[in-house]
Amino acid sequence: MYVADSRATPSAPTSAEPAARPRAGRRRAVGPTVFALGTVSLITDVSSEMVTAVLPLYLVAGLGLSPLGFGLLDGVYNGFSALVRLVGGRFADSGGGRHKTVAVLGYGLSALCKPLLLVAGSLPLIGAVLAADRTGKGLRTAPRDALISLSSEPAARGRAFGVHRAMDTAGALLGPLVAFLILRWTVDGYDAVFTVSFCVAVLGVLVLVLFVPSSRAAAPAAAAPRPAAKLALRPLLRPTVCATLLGLATVSDAFVYLLLQRQLGVPERWFALLPLGTAAAFLTLAAPLGRLSDRVGAWRVFLGGHVALLAVYGLLLTHAHSPVLPYAVLLLHGTFYAATDGVLMAAASAGLPQARRSSGLAVIQTGQALARFGCSLGFGAAWTAWGDRTALGVAAVLLAGCAVVAYVLRPTTPRTEAGT
Repeated sequence: MYVADSRATPSAPTSAEPAARPRAGRRRAVGPTVFALGTVSLITDVSSEMVTAVLPLYLVAGLGLSPLGFGLLDGVYNGFSALVRLVGGRFADSGGGRHKTVAVLGYGLSALCKPLLLVAGSLPLIGAVLAADRTGKGLRTAPRDALISLSSEPAARGRAFGVHRAMDTAGALLGPLVAFLILRWTVDGYDAVFTVSFCVAVLGVLVLVLFVPSSRAAAPAAAAPRPAAKLALRPLLRPTVCATLLGLATVSDAFVYLLLQRQLGVPERWFALLPLGTAAAFLTLAAPLGRLSDRVGAWRVFLGGHVALLAVYGLLLTHAHSPVLPYAVLLLHGTFYAATDGVLMAAASAGLPQARRSSGLAVIQTGQALARFGCSLGFGAAWTAWGDRTALGVAAVLLAGCAVVAYVLRPTTPRTEAGT
């Protein structure tokens, strides 16, 4: 774990970051804790994406759920975690740092929900299971990111988050493929998918318990008094505003894939593979863009990722039907995630004190998630009222305007963040 050096001079600063250590030699950029958490996320994403890949078909075709009912469940599945992230972040920071404890609780709760899908045969029961699953995700996200931040050197934090997100995305690639093979090789396909998903999720929890150290070790080295809440969370204002503004113009993945299929004529038989294209680009670029953020500044890379998303909107608004365009859209879409997901957490971590690292990251994640949820609702309504092209054009104009405002309001990146 990266903690302040107890032998620091008395005049060492008591800012959000620990005192810088002398450069006695070349240090490992990404520590074992990051790789262990990446392994946990990889395994867990295999489990969760197995369920995500088959859930729509299982609910609509298997249980006969109406499209309206599925829409309600999809909203619960994608938006509920935002409501509990603040709770998870706050609890993880209490008592000297319970990041691992809260993360284990969140991962464990999500794992227990997988077999419950086998017995939940009605809309209320399925909704309750999905809400519990997303509660687990909401509880674990901020503490996990805080563990990554606290175990990484400030000058290599973007690389650490990039490596973690790359490993996480590898699981997102494998999950649908595993579910596809299970459905093809078994008779009771859905039951087998949920059962295997549960076993894989349990493995992820075991890796977390056995191989990820606790963050409590950082407490004795923190000689400075615990900062007041108002002062400690002051650095959150600009990052939260920037992330929320840009989230208001971030069209959800499902709409992007649907627009890609309609505007560029992607054959329906390939529709299910579109998310894999985004995930492959994300996996390839997450670590390189994380390293780039350490060199040039995380906020520059973060805003550049939204420029890539704006290019996605532009390509989807064209009338061209070149066979290259779908690949370009998916590449840019994956670039957007690689330049924003972990990079935002690395950028925000720079101004947050250790004692409130998890709470601060949870605030930013919640603002961004709620904004994206609102964008999905607004974009769906605009599509229904004006058509898909007009709705996307409005989203593109909104994203460009929000990007300009976010550029003006962006926090100043410390020199250590840029690696200079």
